Amino acid sequence: MPVLIVGTRNAKKRIELLEILGDLGIELHDLTPYPQAHEVEEDGDTFEANARKKASELASVLNAWVLGEDSGLVVPALGNRPGVYSKRYAGEDGDDEANNDKLLSELAPLPETARQAYYVCTAALAAPGGEVKAVVEGRCGGVITHERRGNGGFGYDPLFLIPEYHRTFGELSSRVKHALSHRGRAMALLRPVLREVFGG
Repeated sequence: MPVLIVGTRNAKKRIELLEILGDLGIELHDLTPYPQAHEVEEDGDTFEANARKKASELASVLNAWVLGEDSGLVVPALGNRPGVYSKRYAGEDGDDEANNDKLLSELAPLPETARQAYYVCTAALAAPGGEVKAVVEGRCGGVITHERRGNGGFGYDPLFLIPEYHRTFGELSSRVKHALSHRGRAMALLRPVLREVFGG
């Protein structure tokens, strides 16, 4: 089975991608089995810059096909923050609780209209050696709630409400979430490329 390495050590992200792409007959690894894979510094000022950098650098080091992905939450009323700093918004890299607390406190004094938000996922596919072969972007619009709802997903999911469903990503089943989410939409765009590269 062909192998695609996802440029992350975030097990929850790998599981989501496996649920979305699992039917393609590709073996999906994260970076855990590859100690030689360094932590790529996400110093780009756009999601695309970070995704490209992760894919290209790791594909060069591992000499394998790598999917580099950067995603985050954008709140226009907060000057498009957290944006590319979504994972480290409160300072500590990947502390979901602290990030959610900071977002709620920043939105608290603002009007309800300030709670409009959208998720972005940009993914880059790099070939062994590091050449980026494809870049895709998916978006999903929603509203930030006043308190956490649901235990599903990760990141800002318990605060990200899909108005048509009256539920947050933390409350929706993974099947429904993947059909609507920024990551699901990005991967839908990438599917034809993955089929071409890996067959199936």
